[in-house]
Amino acid sequence: MATTIRKAAVIGSGVMGASIAAHLANAGISSLLLDIIPAALTPEEEAKGWTRDHPSVRNRLAAGALARLSRIKPSPLYDETFVSRITPGNLEDDLGKLKDVDWVIEVVVENLEVKRELLRKIEGHWKPGTIVSSNTSGISIQAMADGCSEPFKRHFLGTHFFNPPRYMKLLEIIPGDATDPAIVTQMAAFCRRTLGKGVVIAKDTPNFIANRIGTYGLLVTLQAMMDNGLTVDEADAVTGPAMGRPKSATFRTLDLVGLDTFVHVANNVYEKVDSGGEKDAFEVPQVLKDMVSRGWIGEKSGQGFYKKIKGEQGSEILSLDLSTLEYSKNKKPVSASLEAAKTAKGAKAKTKALLGAQDRYSAFAWDILKKVLVYSAEKVGEIADSIADIDQAMKWGFNWELGPFETWDAIGLVRSVERMEAEGMAVPPWVKEWISAGNQSFYQKAEGKASYAYQGEYRAIEQPVEMISLRSLKEQNKVIRSNSGASLIDVGDGIACLEFHSPNNAIGADILMMIQQSVEEVRKNYEGLIIANEGRNFCVGANIMLLLMEAQDEEWDEVDNIIRLFQNTMMTLKHFEKPVIAAPHRMTLGGGVEVCLPADEINAYAETYYGLVEVGVGLIPAGGGCKEMALRISRANPNPEVDLQPHINQAFMNIGMAKVSTSAHDAKKLGYFRSTDRVIMNQDHLIHEAKQSALRLVQAGYEPQPQEKIRVVGADGKAVLKLGAYSMKQSGYISDHDLHIAGKLAHVMAGGDIPAGTMVTEQYMLDLEREAFLSLCGEPKTQQRMQHMLSKGKPLRN
Repeated sequence: MATTIRKAAVIGSGVMGASIAAHLANAGISSLLLDIIPAALTPEEEAKGWTRDHPSVRNRLAAGALARLSRIKPSPLYDETFVSRITPGNLEDDLGKLKDVDWVIEVVVENLEVKRELLRKIEGHWKPGTIVSSNTSGISIQAMADGCSEPFKRHFLGTHFFNPPRYMKLLEIIPGDATDPAIVTQMAAFCRRTLGKGVVIAKDTPNFIANRIGTYGLLVTLQAMMDNGLTVDEADAVTGPAMGRPKSATFRTLDLVGLDTFVHVANNVYEKVDSGGEKDAFEVPQVLKDMVSRGWIGEKSGQGFYKKIKGEQGSEILSLDLSTLEYSKNKKPVSASLEAAKTAKGAKAKTKALLGAQDRYSAFAWDILKKVLVYSAEKVGEIADSIADIDQAMKWGFNWELGPFETWDAIGLVRSVERMEAEGMAVPPWVKEWISAGNQSFYQKAEGKASYAYQGEYRAIEQPVEMISLRSLKEQNKVIRSNSGASLIDVGDGIACLEFHSPNNAIGADILMMIQQSVEEVRKNYEGLIIANEGRNFCVGANIMLLLMEAQDEEWDEVDNIIRLFQNTMMTLKHFEKPVIAAPHRMTLGGGVEVCLPADEINAYAETYYGLVEVGVGLIPAGGGCKEMALRISRANPNPEVDLQPHINQAFMNIGMAKVSTSAHDAKKLGYFRSTDRVIMNQDHLIHEAKQSALRLVQAGYEPQPQEKIRVVGADGKAVLKLGAYSMKQSGYISDHDLHIAGKLAHVMAGGDIPAGTMVTEQYMLDLEREAFLSLCGEPKTQQRMQHMLSKGKPLRN
């Protein structure tokens, strides 16, 4: 196998094929996107006098798929310019180009004979050593490769991407009987590191792992709902976050997937399993068949289990009554079990609380859960060797917070098995033997190391070197310092990691104090500092509740002190004599951005949504955000003859419109990241990569960032910025208060009322930020915005 995959070919330009090519482009891999030649000309092509021999006609399907990528929401691409890394072509003219690629991915229709025929064509142009894989969601890898040569079979495997490939972490790798094990190992490592995937190794069985368990779970939920006389709304209320599952729960998930797609997946198992009980479980209920026949297949048709309609008071969601096939208004279920689950913290506690209450919803949840747990246990060894792979597949592929075996541990393995057997369920013998041997759970931890049940004994979970777990390090007593908001953790090799763990990782005095203490600790005893955490989001900003309380009490000295503390702490980070690396992920907003800006280098997860959004709560960035953007523009344009205004205009718009990047690459385009900042594809590798960056700077003989002067656009530039804001107000894009905030922001970004070209200090710019921030805190409309964000979780336009 090629040690590095630099170029690929994707065959099949449907939504999935084009999206896989897009994600390869995201990873920097160029690819060919090939499809068949259209059977007939379009009217537009005929009008141009083209024939089927014209290149634009022959490549139309693939070229059209690339053109549609920009219209897909959410976007399959990190940056729309990455589409240039994909070259469209067709299967008659371009198969010869397969000799130039390192990986061929087949993504054509889910039909065994079509795939077999295509593989034979591919082999006719195959260069020995090239990897070939199928993106099938359930067709046998072995059956597909029948008739191919042994060398080809050794290089052939399944690579089942979950849809959409950019956003879904799961990638199931399915070896055939003849697949070279070394290729499986190397492809798994490549897909983890370069594509950012969570890889599980699946057996060559119908629907592999996630779709096998997930489809079974959806079908038993539907059957249990009908047996217990529950509505669609009630079933989704139980099988969503209350059970550690996504908000889309069961029936919203089916609408998203498409009922036609789901029926196809279910039938794939039904047609291929022999067991009577299992076959019966995968038989599609008549009500689903009726919905598909009516075209009610979910979101893509406008209706499925739910239907969105527009009324006089706005849009509303209706749900389907399966007994009448009529839609009615949603009714929010209320019960003791649902309330108990809602107030519990974490998926384990929620599931236990849901099952612990004695009501019809609790009974419904147990009826579903016990069947899914037993079925998952029955499939161990058949669909995957490892319970850990089954758990990870369900978490990464269906967004469950806990896999089946983790759930079993959470509700009490021994107690739940006793209940199952008392209710007449047949629990797999291996589970009973495991308990009889004295084991209380499928997973255990000892000295910070995790292990899982495997063939009658605990097997250690081997973590790749690229994965550093802060949770595991804390269990190994690697915490150096800690308070309520943050901890400093020893991650080895002389590097310490500052982890936020306040509610929502919001920045308050506790985090700022820990940053200062961390700097002192690293100064004395360590070589470098990284700022990273394992929260859902890196940091959604400062603690606005604290700011609002102080502002409402008119404690202006206290607000001033808070902002000074923030600014001084960021300046300490920026000019620290040892390297500082920030590793943001997902939502990184407001103050979270300002924590990253002083770092020597940012290693951002590719899915980082990054922006200075303070205007959404009626404020401006005051922890150095405005200053840093102005400084970067000045630094990038040292020639005093260069006009800074266009660059300042763009930064002003980004902050004034609270623009948030759609990816880490987009953050670079917005000017938030420097060319030296890195994008990391796999979030699990983020802390390791940040540590390596810190070590690299240490080894290079790190020199701290110098104090710099900033060239500003001054009073003239401020007038330009304010004029732009006034034009937006006149056009109805912003409110009066938005215009007021924009004036304050313009004053700061321009450097105040001084001559254009004046060189100012960083502290001068920080003082302007703080003054503007304090004045806005006193505005009633700003306080209304802050209150609205705290209570509603979204901006108020007032």
